[in-house]
Amino acid sequence: MIKIAVVLASTRPGRRGEPVADWVVTHAARRTDAHFDLLDLAEVDLPPLDEPLPPATGRYTHEHTRSWAATVAGYDGFVFVTPEYNHSYPGVLKNALDRVCAEWHDKAAAFVSYGFDGGVRAVEALRPVVNALRIAPVPAQVALSLHHDFTGFTELAPAPHQAGALSTALDQLVAWSTALATLRVPA
Repeated sequence: MIKIAVVLASTRPGRRGEPVADWVVTHAARRTDAHFDLLDLAEVDLPPLDEPLPPATGRYTHEHTRSWAATVAGYDGFVFVTPEYNHSYPGVLKNALDRVCAEWHDKAAAFVSYGFDGGVRAVEALRPVVNALRIAPVPAQVALSLHHDFTGFTELAPAPHQAGALSTALDQLVAWSTALATLRVPA
């Protein structure tokens, strides 16, 4: 069965991403075509990039990098749950993406973003990065507005159409992850 990681990209105190990621995981758990795990970057020990060789070499010297490589390699696809910070995505997500290379190849990704404008610019900034890592970003995405999908800008209360948007994104993600599995070779 296809394995998908729901990657929670915010690590700051009071983050809005935790209930968003929980909403994604709860929705995804109803599916029978894939297994979904929450992968919270706040719980992953990834200091700033400290490997002496470029990640493309696949020669990781630090245990935290080898552990992260094994984690990434264990999934067929990813749902990146990200806030928008200054028209982009959090640095912790960039560090996680840049840390390893081949482990990302020939997998698919979907995006669930949130922010004042739904976090759409974070996803715009992420798409070329994941493309460079040979991750195929699905077209559908969920953009949660702090104005319309949160009560008082803090409590997640997605508008009714957002569940459909999430279902569409997950449908595409599972289909693409399944198709790309035929291309993958062990990292």
